[in-house]
Amino acid sequence: MTDQNIKKVLLLGSGALKIGQAGEFDYSGAQALKALKEEGVESILINPNIATVQTSQGVADKVYFQPVKPEFVERIIEKERPDGILLSFGGQTALNCGVELYQSGVLEKYGVKVLGTPVQAIIDTEDRDLFVKRLDEIGVKTIKSEACSTVEEVQKAAKALGFPVILRAAYALGGLGSGFCDNEEQLLTQAEEAFSFSPQVLVEKSLKGWKEIEYEVVRDRFDNCITVCNMENFDPLGIHTGESIVVAPSQTLSNAEYHKLRALAIKIIRHIGIVGECNVQYALDPQSEDYRVIEVNARLSRSSALASKATGYPLAFVAAKLGLGYGLFDLKNSVTKTTSAFFEPALDYVVVKIPRWDLTKFHGVKRELGSAMKSVGEVMAVGRTFEEALQKGLRMIGQGMHGFVENHEIKITDITKSLHEPTDMRIFVLAKALQIGYSVDQIHELTKIDRWFLQKLKHLVDIDLRLQENRYFAEVSEYMDESEFMEILETPEVAELLHDAKVYGFSDFQIGRAVGLEERMNMEEAGLTIRKWRKALGLVPIVNQIDTLAAEYPAQTNYLYMSYL
Repeated sequence: MTDQNIKKVLLLGSGALKIGQAGEFDYSGAQALKALKEEGVESILINPNIATVQTSQGVADKVYFQPVKPEFVERIIEKERPDGILLSFGGQTALNCGVELYQSGVLEKYGVKVLGTPVQAIIDTEDRDLFVKRLDEIGVKTIKSEACSTVEEVQKAAKALGFPVILRAAYALGGLGSGFCDNEEQLLTQAEEAFSFSPQVLVEKSLKGWKEIEYEVVRDRFDNCITVCNMENFDPLGIHTGESIVVAPSQTLSNAEYHKLRALAIKIIRHIGIVGECNVQYALDPQSEDYRVIEVNARLSRSSALASKATGYPLAFVAAKLGLGYGLFDLKNSVTKTTSAFFEPALDYVVVKIPRWDLTKFHGVKRELGSAMKSVGEVMAVGRTFEEALQKGLRMIGQGMHGFVENHEIKITDITKSLHEPTDMRIFVLAKALQIGYSVDQIHELTKIDRWFLQKLKHLVDIDLRLQENRYFAEVSEYMDESEFMEILETPEVAELLHDAKVYGFSDFQIGRAVGLEERMNMEEAGLTIRKWRKALGLVPIVNQIDTLAAEYPAQTNYLYMSYL
């Protein structure tokens, strides 16, 4: 049952475009506005960014192209007199603005109700000191830390905790002002930067090398909870989630680890009192089941958009409805049209998110990746295997790459250093290292990337080497007649190799380059030649195969498609 008094709602949008903020939150805001429209609630949007879907005509009833700052928002509230306000759909900018409006008494003055998560719950998750105390109340482990408001306090805390430490700025998005410090000199430099973004800085004991895991959790006002998706960072703790390849669902957790962290996420969201969606981030010790909660985002995060698209569960849409007073049991999943919003998605496929950088645009920029975000975008790829999804994603990041292997030559002066100190080219450094003989164990010691992921990358290099062993294909295909060449292709070893290459995400051009076709023809012709060979072998996507079978056996059509799904 919704709150019948809510007729007009103000939504704080994604804010001005900058690295780490704005573009990623357009999806969440647009979904929330769609939910309000469906309920017949008038929507007022504040967002200065014209390059968004949410500011397009017809999405919101009224748009103010003004900064998402308290002084501007107060004037709009005074004019529009909304009944309610949504704070959690515009990233950190909107959240911080909402907290200021609440604390200064503006919302109370104009009788504006905060919909969804209460402001105190937001403050409890954003204020690092309060956050640790709140989780201590329920016996949930957090990283050993101290909240500081001066550089002197930071120095004292670092001395008590012992180096290495990480500094985190409170109320900041994208890891702004955060960084790892191994000594006093680094600490002072980082503290000065952190205080330029926030009045409060948290000094934490470093857990560099632990796994980073996230859970997207939804709760309604009746205390019903579900976990929609869990994700795992390809990179260990120490690299910001926005800078890391992220895999959904997690691939390296044991069943016990998965359910332990899931139960903790639900316990946390209930204790804090979040209504709608939140994101719980963990550090997990790879040598045991020991864990620490890194942070809880009491809002739609960058990961929420990924989780929504990866699972087909419209997180922002559902969160907006829950903010209006619905329960999970009242809502249908607007994507599937059949399942309830109370139904947890199950994935039998792998989704990979790969960040995209544009660091070549900036002179003097450091290319090293760390706890502060530098990426300007990301791509998402879906596959039946991790290898397939990864290769698809790497083809889309706009760097002229064809996948994990068979790319143009990359010059790396010191591979060991590049593995230990990651840059925006890290994934291709891994490819180079595996190709020149670095073992999985060697790379693991240098990067702390889980061996499971490294074994999968080695698998791609192994398939590539098997393809390169058949470079004679390019030559014999020219002088053999077609029937003779088909006999070679149809041998079990060759047919299986081409099948494996396609299953694990190799494009036709990648295969063509590996077997030497590019030396005899242009790129497009090489790809088309491989396509012709595999079609002759019947190596086509499974949906094409099912279409053919369905035409032959019409009575079995439903069974065939359900088997595929």
